Amino acid sequence: MSERFKLVWFAPEDALDVTRTAVFEAGAGTIGEYERCSWCAAGTGTFVGGEGSDPTIGERGREERVPEFRVETVVSAHLLADVVAALRAAHPYEEPAYDVYPLLHA
Repeated sequence: MSERFKLVWFAPEDALDVTRTAVFEAGAGTIGEYERCSWCAAGTGTFVGGEGSDPTIGERGREERVPEFRVETVVSAHLLADVVAALRAAHPYEEPAYDVYPLLHA
């Protein structure tokens, strides 16, 4: 089995389909014979934009609370750089929050 990773990102609802489509078109989300596999949950993101920031939502210097979705999918190691680049290009935030976790299989 090839090395795989879990990609997790956070996006507002209006960017949910755009970001999912971007990572799927770059090759993420395949599990066996299934494609476009992901998991989503609603939550609240918080941030304070620094002096040099240009927030997509809210104002710099003020704490913002934004309804967002946490999205998870799987990515093969050889596609990871392209998938993350696609996510960053499709995401509306100046600094999109995302995590990459290695998956261990027994």
